[in-house]
Order: sequence, then C-alpha cells, then structure tokens
Amino acid sequence: MIDGVVSSEDAVSVIRDGDTVCVSGFVGVGTPDELLIALEKRFLETGHPRNLTLVFAAAPGDGDTKGLNRLAHPGLVKRGIGGHWSLVPKLAKMAVEGEIEAYNLPLGCISQLYREIAGGKPGMLSKVGLRTFVDPRLQGGKVNDITTDDLVSVEEVDGQEWLYYRTLPIDVALLRATTGDTHGNCTMEREALKLDATAMAMATHNSDGVVIVQVERMAIHGSLLPKRVMIPGALVDCMVKSQPENHLQTYATPYNHAYSGELRQPLADVDPMDLTERKIIARRAAFELPLGGVVNLGIGMPEGVANVAAEEGLLGSVTLTAEPGVIGGMPQGGLNFGAALNPDAIVAQNVQFDFYDGGGLDMACLGMAQTDRYGNVNVSKFGPRFAGAGGFINISQNASRLVLAGTFTAGGLKVAIEDGQLRILQEGKLQKFIPDVEQITFSGQYAAETNQPVLYVTERCVFSPTRKGLELIEVAPGIDIEQDILPNMGFEPVINSPRAMDARIFRDEPMGLADAFFAAPLKDRIRFEPSTNKLEVNFRGYRMTEADDLTELEAIIEQYCKGLEGQVDCVVHYDGFTLNPALEEAHKDTIARLEKRFYRSARRITSNPFQRLRFGLELAKRDVSTRIRSGEVVTGTE
Repeated sequence: MIDGVVSSEDAVSVIRDGDTVCVSGFVGVGTPDELLIALEKRFLETGHPRNLTLVFAAAPGDGDTKGLNRLAHPGLVKRGIGGHWSLVPKLAKMAVEGEIEAYNLPLGCISQLYREIAGGKPGMLSKVGLRTFVDPRLQGGKVNDITTDDLVSVEEVDGQEWLYYRTLPIDVALLRATTGDTHGNCTMEREALKLDATAMAMATHNSDGVVIVQVERMAIHGSLLPKRVMIPGALVDCMVKSQPENHLQTYATPYNHAYSGELRQPLADVDPMDLTERKIIARRAAFELPLGGVVNLGIGMPEGVANVAAEEGLLGSVTLTAEPGVIGGMPQGGLNFGAALNPDAIVAQNVQFDFYDGGGLDMACLGMAQTDRYGNVNVSKFGPRFAGAGGFINISQNASRLVLAGTFTAGGLKVAIEDGQLRILQEGKLQKFIPDVEQITFSGQYAAETNQPVLYVTERCVFSPTRKGLELIEVAPGIDIEQDILPNMGFEPVINSPRAMDARIFRDEPMGLADAFFAAPLKDRIRFEPSTNKLEVNFRGYRMTEADDLTELEAIIEQYCKGLEGQVDCVVHYDGFTLNPALEEAHKDTIARLEKRFYRSARRITSNPFQRLRFGLELAKRDVSTRIRSGEVVTGTE
C-alpha cells in the first residue's frame, strides 16, 4: 500500500541495470508515456539504467517517436520480447540490425503469459504458432542471429503437438490507469481498454518486482467503487500523476466518451469511406460476415469492414471485436485502432485471447501482405522491415472462418472505378503473390489439415485454397485475367470457371447488404453447379414465415437436382435464419425428404450451437444420420 504520488523521475529511479520491464499499451491506448519520457530522460542524463529487457504484447507506440520508440537508444535496451513491433520502428530497426536481442511471439501468448507468471507457473502450452516462424523447428520467434536463448519448445501431450512458452520473472511494470486513490487503488473509467493491467501488476508483484502506475487524477481512499478497481492498491508500489498531454485516450483522440462506454455516439455521424481499392476489399469481405456471429477485424485493410457494416446497417446483426478486448460496437482504425465506438463490453486482453484461441470467433478478417502458392501468408517481416505478428497468429489459426484481405500488388498501385468497372491505372511495383513467403505468419497447409475455410480477397480478384493450390474463383468487372492478374503473380493459380465479383461492390451508392441478407427472395438464394453437382443454399438472414416457402424451396431444388438422386453435395448457410414456429415440423420433414432423395452429403453451417443441436436431433428422428462438429451439422459422406 502506498501513500500519495511521486514524480515520474523518482518513480523510474528504482529501475536498475539489467531489469526486465513490462510495459502496457496498445498503440496509444493505455501507454504510460509520462513514465517512458522520464525513463528516457534518466538514461540520456546518467547512462542508466542499461541493458533492460522490455516485454510488451502490443506495440505501445505511434510509429514515430512516442511510446517505446523513446527507449530506442544503444545501451538502454538489451533484449525485446514483443508481440507487435510495427508501431515501434526505432526498436524494430535495432532488432533487425542485431543491435539488441529480439523475439517476436504471438501477442495473445505474451498477454496470457502474464497470468502464468502471476500464478508461479513455469510456462504455458498452446497450439498457437505451430508451423509458423514461432515454431522452434523454423525460427522459434527469434528475430536475429544474436538471439540464441530458446523461449519456445515443442512438447507432445496425449499424442498431440503443442508449443511451450516459458515464463520469466518481471522486475518492473509500467502501467496506466485513470484514477488512483491515496492507497494505490486504480480505476480505468476513461481508458478505452483494460488491456492486461491486472495480470501485469500481479505478475510483477509476485516476482518481487515494482509496480508503477501512471494516472490521470487522484481521489481519496474509499471514494472509488470497488468493482471499478482494476489494479488493487495491494499490488501498487508507486503512482505518478501525468501531464494531460502524456495521457491521451488514444494517440489520435484526446478523449471520446463513446470509446470508454460513457455514452453512445449516433453512427449516422460516421462518414462512409470513399470508393477506393480499400473500400472494394472491405465490401467484398463484408459479404462474408456471419449474421449473429462474432468477428475479429485486424489492423490495416480489414478496418474498413466495420465502416462498411455501419454504412450497410449491419452492425446490429453481427458482433465485431478487436483483439485488445472490445466486444461489439464499431472498431476503429489508424491511431485509434484497438478502441471501438459504442462497445457492448470491454474485457481484459488476455481474456479476449482465451476466447479467440478456444475457437470463439465465427470469422476473422485480417490483413494479407505476401501470399505464396501454398496459401501461406507473411505479415510480419519483409527484408529490413519488421512489423511483427501481433495477434495475427492467435486469430488466424483459430477462427472458424478466415478472410485474408489486401491489395493484389503493393508499392504505387493506383486504380479507378468507372461505370462499375475496375481499371488498373498504375500497377504496384511489388508482387504480393509469390512462390514462397519470406516468413510464415499463417500456415496454409496447417489450415488445410484442420479444415479451416479460408478466402483471399483483393481489389481485383478472390482466391480459395485447394489441394492443387490457390484457385482463382472471382474476378472484378473490367479486369482481364491474362493482362491484370497472371503477369503479376509469381505462380500459376488454379483456374476453372471464375465468376464475376458482385457488381454492387463497384458502385458509389450503398450495396443494400441488409436487404440482400434479410429480404432476398428464395430463388436468388439457391445456386447449383452442374459440373460438380454442388448445391449451395444461402439462408443467411432469411425469414421463413409461410408454408408456401417450403413448397417453393422443394420445387427449386427438385428443378436443379432431378435425375441426380443421391449424387448432390449440398451446403446450407443458416446464420441469421429464423423460422415461424408453426412451420417447425414441416420444415424438418422437408429437409429430411430432400436429404434422403438427392444428397450424397450435406453440410449445414451455423454459428448457433443451439440451432446445430436442434437440427441434429430433428434429422436423427427422421432417420438421417448426422454428426455435429464445430459450426456444422454434417450428413452423408464428405
């Protein structure tokens, strides 16, 4: 327990040479700049502390001079263990050039390790990182040749491979909160995120270390609501009251009540995106949103999906999340990334990654830099440019469905959208679809082994993985495959019968996605491919209210499948599907009848576990053999 506050200079004076220091922050949210400024000043004036080990999950920085960029001085840092390095380019440069030892571990795993350290555990088992550069059979997360200690190993438990992440003691925690009382209890009511404040404080305290908290304001003891206290005073060794300019809510926003949940902002106030290649990609990705499902949107290109969802009136039909702990609302981009407008909940970052790692995401949309012939993706390192994986590995590896989004080429790409056609004005200098990626951040082969559905979305085309390689499945209107796609790839994709990307994507006005999901007639929801005998039924958002709907459904499917009895492979998407209770028995009778007559196999996909179990039980009553697995009810042979 403490009494009052100390100056930032006094606070950092306890940091010794060789200490391991963990630092909170996600971009500018929760980043203790007042403390980092004082630490830099002390080093520049005295040459101490030296040879620090910095531990950080998400890069606390602005991509320029703020956050951990302040500590990028020779001699100050000996080792960095970080999840995301892109916004701390000065430290990242030192890592790439071998001036410091450096590790890039999955953001979520570092976040979770704080809890393991707090609990006195030797390490943590996780499948996150298998077959990526974090796997010690590849690079073990090591960034350069002077980094030799193994922090990750491969272990076998019950016949399965796991990665084992070692814990390490923490000597000092530099944290941030909103209000501190005179006994050190800290609340975070004006912060946009909770991050790992509690776990970091416990990990440091239980390592016999020093917990230093930067706060915006002080209160007397007993005036804070106990349920709001995120860092108990029993864990806090000293507090520093920050200057306002060093305690912004984000690096782009001094304070927004709608980020911290104190009020809700009308989303009509949000300006729609201009129709550029970024919006084209975000719009195509938005077609994949699982109604009623939970989605993660990554940094960069995927940020636009939230804006498109708001413009299309879909935010109320899907739960968008961001990795540092926001659930619901509209995740933000740029230097506001990590915050969300009007969130439903803000949970601890490590808890969010528990949810992600356990398969809680129905879909993730993440950025895509380099992609190779095997479907591997690199977003973490490109020659001398070191971005780090961030939460990409946790999220991409464990989402039920994955959309990888990015421009087709990079470095000067310019496009025009004219009369609903896409035209390439200037091709990017850098190919992004190459024979082999420089570093594997996402393993396409591991995704294939785990049967994870993946889509690769660009402004001019869409790819899907197959056993023979990436297949070109959609092409933008105005794009010529021979001229605009194949010459700009480092490998030959599989090409069968690619279809046109939806024309609505390339028009200025809203696409009417809500109507497409909720009001599209039945005939427009059923597609049959004669060459493969594949039937696809899109019930996403469909409201079945009348008995005539069942009659029409059976008639349309019979029209497509007559003469192909027992030969059709069917896929039905049920997210957001609602059924008039009076039609319950008739509906199950109809699908059982179609199943027995036409289908060789069927996959009924829904993110709703209750609906999956009901389907399985009802079909079993009608002598249809079913298997329930994650996200699906499967019948027949696959």
